[in-house]
Amino acid sequence: MPKNDFYQKVYRVVEQIPVGRVTSYGAIAGFIGVKSGARMVGYALNQLADQPLEGAVPAHRVVNRLGQLTGRAYFGGDAMRERLEQEGVTFKEEYTVDMDKHFWDPSEELNSGILS
Repeated sequence: MPKNDFYQKVYRVVEQIPVGRVTSYGAIAGFIGVKSGARMVGYALNQLADQPLEGAVPAHRVVNRLGQLTGRAYFGGDAMRERLEQEGVTFKEEYTVDMDKHFWDPSEELNSGILS
């Protein structure tokens, strides 16, 4: 799968994450069909670092498998945590989302047709 095609699939999945929910890099990679592609999902999202907020792909809703805000460096300051809190996401630790409460699994919530 070409890199650009993979990135577009990542963005389509991330755009479906509901307000107040998060998913993981690995869950997105698995849904797309690239089981070991969690790091590649991160690379795709890093490309969005300079996007304007309005109409943006909600990359702040993607965390690592433990719920940690590993992408927060790309948002500047505490913007990632602040955006999640504004959406009602709660934390177990300072930078760790309560995954039991907020995890959204694209494999359970989406039809693979979204990737076409």
